[in-house]
Amino acid sequence: MKKIYKFMLLPAMVLPLLFTSCDDDRDSNPTLDLSHVDEEFVLNTPALAEKNTYDLVSAKTLNLTCSQPNYGGAPYGVEYYVQVSIDPEFKNDSTVTHTQLKTFYKRANMDVDASEVNSAVVALFQDAHPDTSVPEEMPVYIRLRAVIGGTTNPNYGQTFSNVITLPSVKATYKAPDAEFTDNLYLIGSSIQEGWKSWKPIPEVQGVPGQYYGIVYLPAGGEFKWGTKNNDYRGFNRITIVDEAEAGVTEGDNQNIKVANAGWYTLYFKGKITEDKKNIDWTMTVYKTQVCLIGACMGQETWGFADNVALTPPADQNGEWVSPAFTASAELRVSVKVGDIDWYRTEFTIYKGNIFWRNKDMPNNWAETFGADYSVSTAAGKKLYVNFDTNKAEVK
Repeated sequence: MKKIYKFMLLPAMVLPLLFTSCDDDRDSNPTLDLSHVDEEFVLNTPALAEKNTYDLVSAKTLNLTCSQPNYGGAPYGVEYYVQVSIDPEFKNDSTVTHTQLKTFYKRANMDVDASEVNSAVVALFQDAHPDTSVPEEMPVYIRLRAVIGGTTNPNYGQTFSNVITLPSVKATYKAPDAEFTDNLYLIGSSIQEGWKSWKPIPEVQGVPGQYYGIVYLPAGGEFKWGTKNNDYRGFNRITIVDEAEAGVTEGDNQNIKVANAGWYTLYFKGKITEDKKNIDWTMTVYKTQVCLIGACMGQETWGFADNVALTPPADQNGEWVSPAFTASAELRVSVKVGDIDWYRTEFTIYKGNIFWRNKDMPNNWAETFGADYSVSTAAGKKLYVNFDTNKAEVK
């Protein structure tokens, strides 16, 4: 009966994917000889391969051993790359579909990360059979690519081993752990080029999983959101809290729809589930308020206030306009997002565009980001911002 081995950490129970023998690396001859690179070096066939199934998810490592490539015995460091295929033609044709693992090894006795092999095998199968589940067992074909390390040429001394067969391998699809992205994205009827542009919105500075964006939505306007371009998520993928009385409902095709026209700040908050495979999302809709902050308006207490708020335009095509500055200082301006501290949602102007603060800034833009990110104000001038195109200027 064929046995399936799951490799445990206890020494008495370990059954690694062990290959039968290993030739020691040779370093006796200091003369480099590349005349043999077209000859295969030997990757050993595992003694246990014929009668056993190897479970790549349960295994921690695959122990591969080989002879050193023939470089004339020169003591150069060799880097070994593992190449994996599920196509039997790989044994005779190196051009058939295969994957080279990212990690390389510097010894002819190498403990290969079994999870890397598992991911490669699953991806190869899914690409070849997109509508079919990964089978319980399948043969897998492996060879090594060797190069001389420490040079500027990544292919220096390139040579390949023979291809070995693991007749019965169990590879299992594992969903990756959920991660927060740098931005979220919005698309809609009144967002940049309607239903064509994916507008990135920034993460709240210093608070992973929280994002905010400003949009104008006409009465009956609809939009969707996503974690990347073309990631169409709608009303059914998020819990919505309507603090702005926008009249949020479900629109066509799960679009998020508002009954009342206006400028809205959308605040997204994600929470990774206990199994780390998904993210639960909440979106709070606020009326938009954008305020000048600090010395440019003579404020002793820095924060949001109606008398320093920008005036919104009639729709997404216009510009928000600030009150006139009262002093010469560095521009500080922020979007009010619930009770989040103002400095986590502030922005400056960089090369004519809004630049959202994305790291800790103890004192000012000039000190932390550089002079190009520091905008000077002058008494009587104003700030003009288009939040649809993300263009801004002081004039």
